[in-house]
Amino acid sequence: MVLLYEHPLSPYAQKVKIALAEKGVAVECRLPDFMSGRDDAFAAANPRLEVPALVDGDTRVFDSTIILEYLEDRWPTPPLLPAAPAERARVRMLEELCDTYVEPISWAAMEIRVFKRAGGALAERLLARGAEQAAGAHRYLERQLADRAWFNGGAFGWGDLSVVPYVQGLANTGNPPGPGTRLAAWLERVCARPSVTAAFAAAAESMRGFEMLPQLVESGLFKREYRDHRLEWMIRSGGVDVVLDGMRKGNIRFSAELG
Repeated sequence: MVLLYEHPLSPYAQKVKIALAEKGVAVECRLPDFMSGRDDAFAAANPRLEVPALVDGDTRVFDSTIILEYLEDRWPTPPLLPAAPAERARVRMLEELCDTYVEPISWAAMEIRVFKRAGGALAERLLARGAEQAAGAHRYLERQLADRAWFNGGAFGWGDLSVVPYVQGLANTGNPPGPGTRLAAWLERVCARPSVTAAFAAAAESMRGFEMLPQLVESGLFKREYRDHRLEWMIRSGGVDVVLDGMRKGNIRFSAELG
């Protein structure tokens, strides 16, 4: 059995959990101690203090894409990547765009709606900007899906598990695919898979008690990570004051420093 440090709401962790389920690999899921920041076992698995991180015996792997590659090498059957090199590159590029462009759209909506980072006119502007970006992402993904049944091609695989957490994340924050689109039909189909159903059910369960999170954020006891694409989203979408306010209050964090 492998150990997976994760949070059920993390789309990066959801990707890995879906892959593990599809490959039939037994897994123990563990939530790191995010509050104290002193989880030494988690830090040993990932010095960046980010989920997901996988422990397989003496092997420790972090970063969701690298974990997926490790799983494909370690448990090659059933394969999740397409066979043809060009198709493998295609689904990896889909994963990259979803990880870095689509993810921060729903992440930012959570920052505003759940964590109350902004209110009034600023919140309205940021949410409207996110809705515009979500619509663009949907159009792009619709073109990439084209007439395929699955993003992976003829069968469910890497391309699908790399896209579904993000499309579902957009839907959960008020920006679902348009009705009657191929993307909407694909989402309904993929969400019926047991591996995906289980990941999303765990995410929904984890949101119990979230009404206390704005107070925890305001107090500085709970810090959300702002780096890379998330930080970029806030800056280029008009939320620089959100970042500066979080830095003043000490309730956001950046990458952990190595030492």
